[in-house]
Amino acid sequence: MNASVKFVAVQDFGADLVGRLPDFLALTKPRISALAVFTALVGMWLAPGTMDPLIASIAVLAIAAGAGAAGALNMWYDSDIDALMQRTSRRPIPSGRVSPREALTFGLALAGIAVVTLGAATNVTAAALLAGAIAFYAVVYTMWLKRSTSLNIVIGGAAGALPPAIGWAAGGGGVSVEPLVLFLIIFLWTPPHFWALALKRANDYVRAGVPMLPVVAGQSATKRQILLYSALLVPVTLLPCVLGFAGLLYGAAAVKGGVTFIGLAWKAPHRLFGYSILYLFVLFATLLAGSL
Repeated sequence: MNASVKFVAVQDFGADLVGRLPDFLALTKPRISALAVFTALVGMWLAPGTMDPLIASIAVLAIAAGAGAAGALNMWYDSDIDALMQRTSRRPIPSGRVSPREALTFGLALAGIAVVTLGAATNVTAAALLAGAIAFYAVVYTMWLKRSTSLNIVIGGAAGALPPAIGWAAGGGGVSVEPLVLFLIIFLWTPPHFWALALKRANDYVRAGVPMLPVVAGQSATKRQILLYSALLVPVTLLPCVLGFAGLLYGAAAVKGGVTFIGLAWKAPHRLFGYSILYLFVLFATLLAGSL
């Protein structure tokens, strides 16, 4: 192959790679990851340590990469059932835009880079928590729980609840009650959040053979569980005020948002999914604003 042919081949490869970047970005589930990264940022900000802005930026990017890696590994393993569900059938792997092997390689590489970078920039504890969150989501939730039990979201939600603790550790915080409370808020928020979506997408889960709660227990039982978890969640959201690491702004948001959350869980649980995202964002945004 002469030099001109090699140059054209490299150009074609580069153009192909650039053209496929949106597909690889889609593998990272950016809309889902964004909220997780934001909660990690809040945990980092609330931590008692002081971080250099550059180090903090690197840490946030590493956590974002870790969240994206977990999403990519989830899409790699779930590509067979994603193809059967209307909501997910246009994802990069089922639609043929990215091969399963490419997705697996991308996810593993991104996970490794994320964990090593976070450990080098901050500390081993933060890196270990990030590695644990990725492994829990990709292996425990995706490969085991999701297809085997209707408690998949309840137990698997631990992975999505870890980002504030990761941020806290990256910010130099030691063992403390604050990250545990933030973890519990997201852990209890996760089941009603996802079950509200599952109520509307139950037929998808039936086709894919995924034992989500509405499929296994029915709509009525799912609505009762949504209300139960919502009733457990709202008092826990007030703990930051009780424990003194949040003020009146956060308290007002927690009370007002919590009343609406329970109201929707009681009267219109199918409408809870969209609101629950805004609710969690506002809780953590007011935590952040109150500490500025």
